[in-house]
Amino acid sequence: MTFQHFALVGCLSSLAACQSSPSATKTGAATTTAAAATTAVGNTYGAAITADGARPMRELRQALGTQDSVRVKLTGTASEVCQAKGCWLTIATAEGKQMRVRFKDYAFFVPKDISGKTVVVNGWAHREEVPVEDLRHYAQDAGKSAQEVAAITQPEEQLNFEADGVLVQP
Repeated sequence: MTFQHFALVGCLSSLAACQSSPSATKTGAATTTAAAATTAVGNTYGAAITADGARPMRELRQALGTQDSVRVKLTGTASEVCQAKGCWLTIATAEGKQMRVRFKDYAFFVPKDISGKTVVVNGWAHREEVPVEDLRHYAQDAGKSAQEVAAITQPEEQLNFEADGVLVQP
């Protein structure tokens, strides 16, 4: 084999490896990453995660306690999803408020049609005061009317979440 053959084989191998995106993996049995093998049922986005050890949303306040933030894996139902490109989702808290889940480093998105599906999110829950500008932006992303967006005039204290991985269960 000549050098050109080796170069061609190497190039084709690289292209084949690029076809498999780690950001969205359909699983029914196992998903294998370079770090470890995990078992997950559903679709994973971002870091591969499983439902193992996930706490129900009703336990979030307990996990957070008096801290400003806590690393936690939670399970709940996706309420709303950014309709612009799937760059955030919301999950109802035990108190009936919506916790916004954003994705670490804006590195991945979720499908826009997962409202009502059970999701597992892994990352950091934190308390945050969200400025009016951001609240209006989220309202626009959610497809709210111009009148609803304009009605947002005060910042809001919220529980928010930065996920490094999301599992959307069937």
